[in-house]
Order: sequence, then C-alpha cells, then structure tokens
Amino acid sequence: MNKTTSFDARRRWLLQSGASCASALGIGSVGNLLLGARQAHAADYKALVCIFLYGGNDGLNTIVPSDAARHAQYSGVRGPLAIPRTSLVPLPGTEFGLHPSFAALSGAAAAGHVAPVFNVGPLYSPLTKAQYRNAPNGTALKPDGLFSHSDQQVLWETATTHSQERTGWGGRASSALGTVNPVISVGGSARFGLTALQSPLVLPGPGSTFGAYGLQPDDVKWAPMAARKAAIDLMYAQPQDTVLAEAYSRMQRDAFSMSQRLGALVKVEPGKTGSNPVIDAAFASITSGGRITTGLGRQLYQVAKLVAGNATVQGDRQIFFAQQGGFDTHANQVAGSPTEGGHARSLKEVGDALAAFYTAMKNLGLGQSVTAFTQSDFGRTFKPNSSDGTDHAWGNQHLVIGGAVHGGATYGTYPQLVLGGDDDVGTDSWELQGRWIPTTSVDQYAATLLGWFGASDAQLDTALPNLHNFGTRRRLGFV
Repeated sequence: MNKTTSFDARRRWLLQSGASCASALGIGSVGNLLLGARQAHAADYKALVCIFLYGGNDGLNTIVPSDAARHAQYSGVRGPLAIPRTSLVPLPGTEFGLHPSFAALSGAAAAGHVAPVFNVGPLYSPLTKAQYRNAPNGTALKPDGLFSHSDQQVLWETATTHSQERTGWGGRASSALGTVNPVISVGGSARFGLTALQSPLVLPGPGSTFGAYGLQPDDVKWAPMAARKAAIDLMYAQPQDTVLAEAYSRMQRDAFSMSQRLGALVKVEPGKTGSNPVIDAAFASITSGGRITTGLGRQLYQVAKLVAGNATVQGDRQIFFAQQGGFDTHANQVAGSPTEGGHARSLKEVGDALAAFYTAMKNLGLGQSVTAFTQSDFGRTFKPNSSDGTDHAWGNQHLVIGGAVHGGATYGTYPQLVLGGDDDVGTDSWELQGRWIPTTSVDQYAATLLGWFGASDAQLDTALPNLHNFGTRRRLGFV
C-alpha cells in the first residue's frame, strides 16, 4: 500500500469513526481542546457563569426604582407595564428592587450577594448624546447594527462595536489566561466562547450521552467494540502526513480523552447514581420526577455538577456559558397585571434557576468561588408601544450574583427617566421612546468580572481591546 492509499484509508476511518465523536463533543475547529491538562488548584478555583438572555430582556422591569419619586416618574411613562413598588423584591441598601418573579433570589439579595449594574451596552468609548447624533454611521463611535438582535448579540458576546468580529470576549479571556479548558457551553454554540483557534466545548444536558456512540465505557465491555476502540486509538496514535491531518488526529485523541473523563459526570441526573445530594437539594424546587423542569435550570444543574466535580473537569479557572430565549416582548408583555404574562414567566425561570444554582454553590462551600452574570441583546424602550409591549433599545440593566459579589450598592449610572433627555437617543417627537445611550460599556462590565477572575491589566487589554478608551475607570467594583 503506497503512502497516498494509506493516508486515504486513515482518512476514511477518521470520517467514519472520529467525526461522530467530534460532533458529539461540540467541537467546531481543528484547534479545539488541544491544550494539555493540569491538576486543579482547588483552593484558588474560580468560575464565571455567563447567562445570556436572548431577545433583549426588559431591564427596566427587571430592576425597578423603589423610592417614591423615581418610581412615580417610572410609572408615569410605563403605564400599564409598570411594576408596583409593593411587589418588588428588595435589594437592601439600595433604592431599587427586583421584579417579583425573582422572589427565589430574595435570600441572596438579603445576604448582599446580588448587585445591579445599570445602563450597560456596547461602546467604543464614553459617548454623549451630541456625539452620538453627530457621528456618521460606520464610525467606531456608533456601534454596528444598533437595535438589531443579531448584531447586538454579537457586540455583547464579543465586547466590540463591529458585528463582523469572530472571537468572543469569553474565548479571548480563556486564551489570554491560558485556562486548561476552553469556554464550556451548556447552552449550545455561541460566539462568546470562540477564539482564533478554539470553539467552546459544547455539552449536552443531564442524562445525555457525551462522546462517540458505541464507544462508551459500557459499550467497550463487549469484545468486538473493545477491538474497534483499540484500532481507532492505534490509528490516531500514528504520525500523519500533513500538518492538518496531524492536528485533526490530535483533536480526536483529546476528544476521546475528554469524553471518557467527563461522560459519566455529564450524564448524571437528580437522584440517580452518582448525583450530588447537596446539588439535588438546591434544585429540588424545580425538579419533578427526577428531571429539572426548566431549560435554564437543566443548564445550571449541569454547571453545578461540573464546578463540584472540578477535579475531574480540571483547571483552576473555568468560564461557562448558559442561555435562555423568549425575551423579545413586542406585544402583550403583561397579562392581567404587570406581574403576570410572558416576561414575568421568563424572569421566573431565570430567577428560580439562579437561586437554585446560588444555593448549591453556597452549600458546597464554593459560593465565594463562583460568580454568575447576565447579558442580553439590548434593553427595551422605556415607553411602551401600542401593543402593550416594548421595542428594541440599547443600554440595559444587568445582575451579578455570587458569594464574592458586593451587594448592598448599585453600580453604573441609572438612566434619567426622561424621554428626549440626555440619555435618550431621540430628539424628534416620533423617536422619543427612551432608548438609553449606555453610560457603562460591556468592556468595563467584563473587565470587572475578569479582574476578579485573575486577569492582569495586560490580559484585560488583550481580551477587551476597547477597554483602554475608558481611562482609569476600567473596573466597576461589584465583585
């Protein structure tokens, strides 16, 4: 057999046997998972958990002023969408409260472990209304595709102002810090975790098989499958004829290793063999018949297992990505009362899942080591539309939750609740909707999280290329 025929034969084996493993592992590039493993330093372990709310969450109804004067101003414009002061979940030490759907987070808020961050959005540099109005489209000062779902999702996930950016700020941070694993996504493939050479490691939900079908530990107990696995391992161990083939072969070796290491942990469900009773108890309120009842709950249950099983996952720094959709509330945002309807149901799923995750981390003694935070496409207009909904805007309110979070205070600048005011992009009567110009950038928000995570100033500048435009105000202090 000549060299060309030998290579073609190996290539066919790769396509038939290895591609299924790569697909199951959510691998999207040749360079993914090529970093060697090292032991975790448990005493210094830290994890960041990004929760992206797709569709553009209405932050103005997520975090609401509780002082009488500002709430009156808020209610005067929001009308039928306004959340009553009496129903808010208190944020002690502040003049704000959370939407009542976040009732499950009241304990974390009372403990000072929930921080609201105001009017955050994609910015190249600090921006005034006059600068915004005078900036031509296509300049760095005016972000690409403002008020567009797809463009603004990219800008938030990449911490840039141009929608063609491929790499995400989570992925760039992972590369800059040299983490053992890439960003681990439990919410599908997202740009947030992309780097120039890696895709995020995409994991399935609890109860799912992670790895190559037919080559799981139980499968290879059968002699024919064990022989097949041995043959595949031998094939991948052989030197390849090209750099690309060698990289692909190495990727497959690492993929098999990763699936063998994490497969059993990924598959665990509440109450089943191998489950952690502390985690199961924390998620009991959203568990029925041994299954987590919400999509975000299942994702955060998976993250909780991976954090608790960090000796298996490996590495002392890990970034996770989770997501929930359904926040594009153009019509019928409330039903019957402002505390009911689609937005309230979506927020309840977020609040219940976050509360379960926070409780699990606290009860495992890992509360100080894990910080969760929200992102979203954009905020919604302050003024409701004619369909009792809200439309696409820009700056938004976000939440940071965890034992290391400095609650009892607010961060960033809450927008002026004045249609056509300094924070509103609009000037003409038809555009006075309350689409706030951000006063805090995604870069500053991310830099605060990554600074706690252990990134140096040089690493922050690598991960967040626009951060230097904000001078000394690089971090916000919420963690």
